[in-house]
Amino acid sequence: MSLQYRPYVLALATATLCLATSVVSAQRGGGPRGDRNSGDLELEKPPVPHNDFEENALKVLDDIAANQPFRNVPENDGRLLRIMAQSMGAKNVVELGTSTGISGIWIGLALKETGGKLTTYEIDADRAAKARDNFERAGLSDVITIVQGDAHENLKSYEGTVDMVFLDADKEGYIDYLNTLMPKLRPGGLILAHNINPRMAHPPFMEAITTNPNLDTVVRGGMSISLKKK
Repeated sequence: MSLQYRPYVLALATATLCLATSVVSAQRGGGPRGDRNSGDLELEKPPVPHNDFEENALKVLDDIAANQPFRNVPENDGRLLRIMAQSMGAKNVVELGTSTGISGIWIGLALKETGGKLTTYEIDADRAAKARDNFERAGLSDVITIVQGDAHENLKSYEGTVDMVFLDADKEGYIDYLNTLMPKLRPGGLILAHNINPRMAHPPFMEAITTNPNLDTVVRGGMSISLKKK
């Protein structure tokens, strides 16, 4: 091969590899696993239901991903939310940004086991209606409450202690949600925020969760995880 053509061949090969990686990365919940390394993907296996209830919920998740083209968390993030909530025995979880309910179903599976409740906020009426139907199909209507409207206002009326918070709404609003919910979050509680990467993370929020001495924060796979120490 002539040397003059090698750069073009290399560029084509690189583009093909990127496209293949994107295709392989597609998963339940929509979106690529762009923030995860290939070793994780190679070792991880799909979820295995342990009973009929969970099998039905997983089928609903597949159906949402295939037939409702809205932005939702990818499967690996949903599974992480479920693991976090269930392992800490969460009783009260607050979610900002319901979309059509994929993250809510994953959290709901945990709360079904712990006897807890999820309150999830969604500004868009159409998405909220679809999520409500999806929660019912998954058998989680008794676990999840949807609050439709502007969460910045509606969240002010939330009463009680929170065990875990999941942020996946307007990125510039993360700092407001944080400030509203921090006093309600119990010691040992968690704040998880989605789309935390150099392109999308909002600087005031990142400053708040990484410099507060009462929070210990790590970022893994595009998700920040903050522990409230006291």
